[in-house]
Amino acid sequence: MSEVVELAHAKLNLVLRVLGRRDDGDHDIQTLLVPLGLHDVVAVSPADSFAVEVAGERAAELDAAGGESILVRAAERFAGTVALPGLPQVRVRLDKRIPVAAGMGGGSADAAALLRALARVHGTDREVLASVAAEVGADVPALLIGGPVFAEGRGERVASVHGTVTQWVVKPFGVTVRAADAYAWWDEEPVTGPDPGALIGAFETGRIDVVADAAVNDLQPGVVARIPAVGAAIEAFREAGALTALMTGSGPTVVALASDPAHADRLAAAVRGSIVTAGPPRTMAV
Repeated sequence: MSEVVELAHAKLNLVLRVLGRRDDGDHDIQTLLVPLGLHDVVAVSPADSFAVEVAGERAAELDAAGGESILVRAAERFAGTVALPGLPQVRVRLDKRIPVAAGMGGGSADAAALLRALARVHGTDREVLASVAAEVGADVPALLIGGPVFAEGRGERVASVHGTVTQWVVKPFGVTVRAADAYAWWDEEPVTGPDPGALIGAFETGRIDVVADAAVNDLQPGVVARIPAVGAAIEAFREAGALTALMTGSGPTVVALASDPAHADRLAAAVRGSIVTAGPPRTMAV
């Protein structure tokens, strides 16, 4: 076995619609996830036992947030499903570039990339892999696919969506928001946004103007109320001419839609600390 490398792409939510709290404490949602060019790198190589090494510009953030436990969970679920006698005997090297606990799916993307790598090593069927992903985390099944997806339920029911490349500017913050907190804040004032059908149709046909008008995140009001800087960044992007700006995932990261790469550069210059990217990456666009 030689080294196996998989890219773990960050995501944004063009729509995140919260339908309500379930009896098990989770929430039913509808969301359109778009993978971004911004990514971590997961490399798997042979070893005497399972081990994870983290490096990269966001490694300290990951350590402060509790480390790489989702990778261990992914490895455990994979081993249990394919009946390995113990954890896979591999060394996992994670080059961490995606902001941590920022609503961009970095941990879930890493877990999905590790599952894809382990499946390549062990020759595991993708259908089996999907069932493992659902046990690891809510966003993992969507990020396992490798393209834009519409997800429902807790996020475990996914369907691929076609889409053209769109230009984005990402503004992370130096604070984190636990997904559980963001959903609890929604529970205090539960408001569900409109049906996402029009947005999905516009995304598939390249109607960026309609995408801009229809993009919405039901978790955004609760986070903005507690972290005013999120609302300030949204307003700053809009004043700078963004087609739209909104929080992604459970936040606090704000994303702004640009009309072209030059426009994205201007938006990034207007809001300090921003990152220019695109999604889906051209290799994933259909």
